[in-house]
Amino acid sequence: MQPAVLIVGAGPVGMTMAAELTRFGVPVRIIDKAPQRTDKSKALVLWSRTLELMDRGGYSRAFLEAGFRVTAANFYGGGRHIARLPLDDVPTPHPYALMLPQCDTERLLEEQLRSWGVVVERPVELTEFVPGAEHVTATLRHPDGRGETLDVSWLIGCDGAHSTIRHGLGIPFSGSTMPSDWILADVHLHGAFEHGEEVNIFWHADGVLVSFPISPGRFRVIADVGDGHTNPHPPAPTLEAVQALVDRRGPGGLVVSEPVWLSAFRINERKVADYRAGRVFMAGDAAHVHSPAGGQGMNTGMQDAFNLAWKLALVERGLAATEPLLGSYSVERGAVGEQVLADAGRLTMVATLRSGVLQGIRNHVAGVVFGFAGVREKLATKLTELGIGYPHSPLTVSGGRHQHGPAAGDRAPVEKAGAVTADVFGAAPRFVVYGERSVAGAAVMERYGDVVDQTVREPFVEGGMWLVRPDGYVAIATARGDWSAIESYLARLKTPVVQ
Repeated sequence: MQPAVLIVGAGPVGMTMAAELTRFGVPVRIIDKAPQRTDKSKALVLWSRTLELMDRGGYSRAFLEAGFRVTAANFYGGGRHIARLPLDDVPTPHPYALMLPQCDTERLLEEQLRSWGVVVERPVELTEFVPGAEHVTATLRHPDGRGETLDVSWLIGCDGAHSTIRHGLGIPFSGSTMPSDWILADVHLHGAFEHGEEVNIFWHADGVLVSFPISPGRFRVIADVGDGHTNPHPPAPTLEAVQALVDRRGPGGLVVSEPVWLSAFRINERKVADYRAGRVFMAGDAAHVHSPAGGQGMNTGMQDAFNLAWKLALVERGLAATEPLLGSYSVERGAVGEQVLADAGRLTMVATLRSGVLQGIRNHVAGVVFGFAGVREKLATKLTELGIGYPHSPLTVSGGRHQHGPAAGDRAPVEKAGAVTADVFGAAPRFVVYGERSVAGAAVMERYGDVVDQTVREPFVEGGMWLVRPDGYVAIATARGDWSAIESYLARLKTPVVQ
C-alpha cells in the first residue's frame, strides 16, 4: 500500500506517531538512519498522562508490566529532609512515574508496530525533500547506496535535536545552552534506599544530586559538576568520580558499583516557533529541547505524536477539513512546549543555586510550601502531566452554558483503569459525547457518525454535556440537551476554512 505519511526518526516519538497513525488506518513508512535501536537507557520515565493515552491505543500493558513504579519524590537540603511529594493521590489509573529505560520503550514500541505489519526501515536516511501543495517529494538513501524517490501526502520529522527536516525547512531553533556540565550514571547503589521506590533530590552547597530508581538496586544518578566554559564536549565521569559526588552530596553510606552507562551532557533550551510548514511537521526534540528536570522531554514528544496523529488521520481519510484541525497542532503543542521549557528551566535554576543565602531561603521556603496539600496536589498534577490542556486552541469552544465539571480544553476525567476503551484497530478517530441521549441527539449522532462514537456516555456532572476529542480533551462543555452546540462544533470540523 502506498504510504500516506513518511515518518523520519524511529525513537519513541517517531514510533508513537507510527503506532497512532497505523491504528487509525493511515498507511505509514518509518525510517531511521541509525542501524539499530539505542542500547542506552536515556529517557527513563513514562508519566501518567502518556500512559493514559497509550491506554486509549490499547498497547499500554506491555509497558506497565516491564516498568518500575515510583510513587513519590523526596527533597533534602542542608543535611535534612525538607519535603516529600507523593504521586499516588493523583486522579488517574496510573498514579506513579513508570521508570522504563528508553531502550526498552523503543523495543516495546517496535514490537507493537511489527505486530501491526509496520517495519522500521534501518539504516535508511532522508537526504532531500521538496514540499508541494499536494504532496511532499522525499529522496531516501538505502544502506546499499541505492536512492529512492517517493511522494507522500505528509512528512513528519521526529529526527531529534539535529533534525534534517528542521534544517531543510530553514527554521531557526531559538534558545541557548546552559553554561554548566552535568554527569549521568546508571549504576547499582547499595545502602540507605537501595530498594526504594522514590526519587531522592539532594540540594547541596556544591550543587544538586538526584537519584532515580530504575529497578530494585539500580539507579540513575545525575549531578551538576560546575561551569562548562572550557570543554565543549565534557568527558564521561569515572565510577570513582561518581562515588565521590555521592559521598559528598548524598545521605552517606551509599556504595556505587556495576556501572551500566556513564555519560556527561550539557543542557540546551531551544524551540521552533512553528511545528508545521504546510505538509511538513516536526515533533519531539526536532521541535523542542530543554532541561531534563522533571523528566518531561520524551513524554512531551510522545504527546506531540498523540496530538497530531488523530488530526492527520481525520484529514487524510477525508472525514474533516484540513483547517483549523491541522493548524491547531502547532498552537496546542507549541504552548505546551513553551510551558515545559519554562518549568524545566526554573526547576534547574532552583536546584543549582550557588549563593549560600539563596540556598537557605530555598530550603526554608520549600519546607513551608510543601506543607500545603494544595501545593503538593498542583505540583503532582503538573509533574504527571495531567494538568495539560488546550483552553486557547482553535478547536476549543469556551463559554458553554454549563459551569461545573471539566471545562472546555481540559483533560476529560479518567478515574479508573479500563475507563477508556481502546479504539477498534483501523477505525477512524472518534469524538465521544458525555450527556443524555435524546431524539435530537440521535439525529446529530447519526448525521456525524463517521466522526462521533454512537454510544452516549454518562455525564461527568449532572446537568451538563461534553464533547470529548479522540485524544481525551474536552472540545466543548455545555448544558444538558444542548445538541445544537454539539452539532455546530461538528459542522465546523467538516467545513473547510477559507484562507
